[in-house]
This record gives sequence, C-alpha cells and structure tokens, in this order.
Amino acid sequence: MMRKLIFVIWVFLICQSLSAQHFIPFAPEHEEKDSVDVEMPAMRLLERLDVNQDLRLEKLLKWHVENNERKEGIDGFRVEIFFSSALNARELSQEKKKDFLSKYPDYNVHIKFISPNFRVRVGDFRTKNEALKLYKKIEEDFPGAFIVPDIIDLPLLKTENYERSD
Repeated sequence: MMRKLIFVIWVFLICQSLSAQHFIPFAPEHEEKDSVDVEMPAMRLLERLDVNQDLRLEKLLKWHVENNERKEGIDGFRVEIFFSSALNARELSQEKKKDFLSKYPDYNVHIKFISPNFRVRVGDFRTKNEALKLYKKIEEDFPGAFIVPDIIDLPLLKTENYERSD
C-alpha cells in the first residue's frame, strides 16, 4: 500500500513538472518590454499597458489615479499640540510653533486653519506607530498633544546612489 502511494505521488510530481511553463523574467528579450520611463506620468504608463478588463474597472482605475494626483500628499498621521478658536488664535499658534521648534528642531511643524480653529500639527508620519514615538517623546512638554490622521507631505527621495551587490 505504501509503495502505491509513493508511486502515485511520484507520478503526480512528474506530471506537474512536465506541464509547468518556464518563464525567465530577466531574460534579455524581456528587458526592452519591461523598461519604464520614470519621468512618464502614471496615466500614460497605464495607456501603454495591454490589459483585457471591464470598461467599468478601467473607469474606476482612472478616477482613482486622478483623485490621488489632486491630493497634496498622502494619508498619514501627525501629532496635534495646539488648537484654539480664540480671537488671537493665530498669534498663539505661531508662539506654540516657535516653542516646539526651540525644543525639537528636527520635526516639521504645520499651522492649519480648519474653521473655526487654528491648529498646530507636528511631523509627517506614514504610520500611527511612528507618530506615537514622537507623542511619547513630547508628552511631558506638551501634555494636551494627541495623534490625528492627516494628509502628510510626500517623503523626500534619497539622492544617494546605491550599488547593487548580486
């Protein structure tokens, strides 16, 4: 019985390996097709692709790309250290910004007016965990601080050249 089982498994594996298609993604004949111009906008890249899909899906994808291009950043988190709707809220927010930068000069500070409040928000964090690290660091100096979801600035790209080691 055990011999039959081993024989069946062996035959199955041989059949699978014979029916598998072999595709080498980094073969020289595929390099020209896969090369992409980095400067080309996303919509032009999508137009060059040859994909069979429902027209509704294509419309939805186009809407998604256009909607993201209109945003002035990406979804992320910041730490809000101040908000006020007082008559002198603008001046108070400027003072809070100066106070924060004097203690923590390595972070971006943003003053926003979201009616009726002026808000001072700190940092550009992609995850809530990253924002929590700053919150823990500043909670003694700014006890009213809290983490808020926000549209954050796009992260800067590194300009250093890295060599691949293959």
